[in-house]
Amino acid sequence: RSFWGWLNAVFNKVDYERIQAVGPDRAASEWLLRCGALVRYQGSPKWQQDYNGLPTGPLGKYKIEAINATDSCIMYRGFDYLDGLEHVTDIRLEKCMYIQDECLQRLSETNNLQKSLLQLKIISCGNVTDKGILALHKLMNLEYLYLSDLPGIREKKTTFHALQQALPNLELELDLE
Repeated sequence: RSFWGWLNAVFNKVDYERIQAVGPDRAASEWLLRCGALVRYQGSPKWQQDYNGLPTGPLGKYKIEAINATDSCIMYRGFDYLDGLEHVTDIRLEKCMYIQDECLQRLSETNNLQKSLLQLKIISCGNVTDKGILALHKLMNLEYLYLSDLPGIREKKTTFHALQQALPNLELELDLE
């Protein structure tokens, strides 16, 4: 187990020189695919899942529009890769064992995501608590938030009321026991 934790930490290490060299979308694509997530680019209906099949082309041609991190090992340490992404409208975090409150806080403090992110789904991420959900209030353009199977959320009514107050246009869908 500790070997895998170490390896996942290596996969999540941010390479700032790589971001400079290939641009934020390409570098983030490499990080996400290395960690087992999928990305979808603007104008494309298909999900990119093969690291070796990443599209080539002029710098900045492929812009990440959606991220599906189901069963991936993304963790806080790699979230700096998200900073330069300007076109992400949809993120799905499902069964992500390393996603915790600090990750959601970091996500909501990312300026570009505050502007672009419209849909967020958080499903079966056992380390997420009320604190992490409340941190999402900075995602001003978020239109849809789906929360399911999050045992760490204890103060449901209070948390969701506060979130709805902060984001009055948010459609909040809950599947929580």
